[in-house]
Amino acid sequence: MGAGGGQGVPLLPRRVRGAGQAGERSDAGPGARLARGSGREPVEPRHGDGGRPRRQEAPMARIPATRDGRHRGPASGARARAADPLGDAMRLAGLGYALALLLTLASWPAEGASPPTDRCAACHLETGDERLAGPAREFAGDIHAAKGLGCIACHGGDARESGLEAMDPAKGYIGKPKRQQILQVCGRCHSDAQFMKRYNPSLRVDQVTEYASSVHGRRLKELGDSKVATCASCHPAHSIRPPSDPKSSVHPLRVADTCGRCHADAKYMAGYKIPTDQLQKYKSSVHSQAMTVKGDLSAPTCNDCHGNHGAVPPGISWVGNVCGQCHTVMAELFKKSVHAKVFVEMGNPGCATCHENHAIKPASDEMLGLGDKAVCAACHGADDKGGKAATEMRARIDALRTAHDKAQAILLKAEHSGMEVSQASFDLNAASGALVKARTAVHAFSVDAVAKEAEPGLAVSGKAFARGVRALEELAFRRKGLVVSVVIILALIVGLVLKIRQVDRRQEGRDG
Repeated sequence: MGAGGGQGVPLLPRRVRGAGQAGERSDAGPGARLARGSGREPVEPRHGDGGRPRRQEAPMARIPATRDGRHRGPASGARARAADPLGDAMRLAGLGYALALLLTLASWPAEGASPPTDRCAACHLETGDERLAGPAREFAGDIHAAKGLGCIACHGGDARESGLEAMDPAKGYIGKPKRQQILQVCGRCHSDAQFMKRYNPSLRVDQVTEYASSVHGRRLKELGDSKVATCASCHPAHSIRPPSDPKSSVHPLRVADTCGRCHADAKYMAGYKIPTDQLQKYKSSVHSQAMTVKGDLSAPTCNDCHGNHGAVPPGISWVGNVCGQCHTVMAELFKKSVHAKVFVEMGNPGCATCHENHAIKPASDEMLGLGDKAVCAACHGADDKGGKAATEMRARIDALRTAHDKAQAILLKAEHSGMEVSQASFDLNAASGALVKARTAVHAFSVDAVAKEAEPGLAVSGKAFARGVRALEELAFRRKGLVVSVVIILALIVGLVLKIRQVDRRQEGRDG
């Protein structure tokens, strides 16, 4: 837990291991990982929690050779030992070193062994200073702690020592990294594919490269802007959780608020020429409602459009590509339309020209045409070609929607009356699909394209409506037939009753 400054961290980028991995520390200080991985030498403080490096091996004693380069046999070797006291001393030294090396290896913790007590956290918790104790408590739930990494993985030093000895710069201690150093500290591990495979083979290792291309990264490097976001701005230094964790600052439901900590703060953003109402607008959008109300975590949030590590504002010429990640068909139609080129020439940002960028509302038919809520009316009038096309497209869609709704209403009435219209109701689904396609075809800005999709739907709706009409006519006929039948049956009943009474009276007369 860094509580002070320390020595600097070399700047990235570095080349692939062998020529210097990204962010690699060249010193093998006591911050090297205690739990050794198979075949990987712990030369960086990031790799663990307080182990000491091995000393450099001295050269082993070699078997003496003759002047002609051939090794001596047993007899000649015995004579050499008797005549070479220096060789005996070297052999003894080699045996001693080998024994010491074996003892060192025997006492070294195996991979997976429990790390030693982290005195960094213990000391910080004992101080009573919330500035120091808070990070120590938070780190208990951090993903790095769960993976076995400790304080010195980022801050350097020696976690087994206490006091100033634990914070010795000679042992790699850097304390609290400066803002310009954070990228290097995180990048030492997260840019090392070989190292990251031990913990999460699926995790990308190009975050540092992406960040360098972002607005944040460029301003930090080129302008020294210390207010821009770095790794720790979005991933809290001591409480980092996986994105799938609902408590994570980068969980889909929390991303907007994480970005908004800076971008919605008018005072903090005062020096930048960008608005600060994006968060408020986004929370009113159809995308936010889909995520927060419907629970659709696939709905877009800030990083889906702007990127996360390589965050940049979408350029005018490629807004459609960003939206097209989800709205593929619309994007393809728009690219082929006359508006695509015109919008670029006018400096209009593609999709956002009609649909907004952050406060995106559900699309409706009212947006089309020249009505009060129509976006077409912002550029077109009733007398120009575009205005007439917009009016015609709206008329086609309105006609299809009306026909569909009429057919649906009459089929529902027939169904509720007990008539069999299931096939007609099923066929009407094709009209629903045609309506969706016709609305999508609007992005081609062509009356013919809309008509091509709308006409089949109108035909299906007409047939479904006719089937509903026949069903209701049949129902009316059945009801009339039922009335006639009931009248006839009642007449028969009355006739029978009268006949029975007549017979009874005759019988009584005979008996009297």
